[in-house]
Parts: sequence; structure tokens; C-alpha cells
Amino acid sequence: MIYIYAFLSAFTAALVAIFGKLGLKNIDPTLATTVRSIIMAVFLVGVAFMFKKFDGFSLSSFTGREWILISLAGVAGALSWLFYFLALRGGTASSIVAIDRLSIVFVIILAAIFLGEALTWKTILGSALVVVGALFIVLK
Repeated sequence: MIYIYAFLSAFTAALVAIFGKLGLKNIDPTLATTVRSIIMAVFLVGVAFMFKKFDGFSLSSFTGREWILISLAGVAGALSWLFYFLALRGGTASSIVAIDRLSIVFVIILAAIFLGEALTWKTILGSALVVVGALFIVLK
């Protein structure tokens, strides 16, 4: 099931690029990212309520460390979206997405450093292919 979720994540991320590029023609990317974030927050709060995820929740449900890490993830995500929309407004969707997906390589490196995940010849080769693929797409 996790791979179905991952595939759905990739597909909906592709929709973000298409809808975002179409919607950025006459709108400032920072404002567009802000509005997008508000819409996402309202949508996710609705989903969380629908699935009763707030039942029993209090601010002390998370430890201090969890609050810090989730907050940092939120700031990193917001910066990612902001930079993504800034780039998307000025570039071609396929090139911007190819560069954005280099995050795969960054995740592999950072996961090895901070999470102790293995760097095998397969992950190194796969990462190299992702980089080469991004270059092929960007350097048409």
C-alpha cells in the first residue's frame, strides 16, 4: 500500500506543476504559494476532522522535540513550495520539475547521514541516473 501512496503522491505532485504553471500567468508566485498553503491547510483540517484525527488531541500530544521537527519540516516545505513556484513562473514546467526531483538525491544523501540508511551501489547508481536524467531534460 505504501507504494500506491507514493505513486499517488508523484501523480498529484505532477498536477501541482501543471495547475501551478497555468495559474501563475498573472499572479505573484509568493502570493500564489500563500493562497495555495491556506487552501491546503483548510483541506487538510477538514480531512483530519472527517477521519477524527483530532479526537483526544491536545498540544501536549507531541513532545517538544516532535514540535520542533514538525515545525522545521513545515518551514522547509513552505520554502520548497515558494522556491518551486518562483522557478515555475519563469521556467518550463518539465525543466523545473526535473531539477526539483533532484530532491531524491538529496534525500538519499541526508538519509544516509542523519538516519543511518544504507548507501549501496544501487542507490548511488540510481542517484547518478536521476542526476543525468535531470540534465538531459534541462539541457535540451
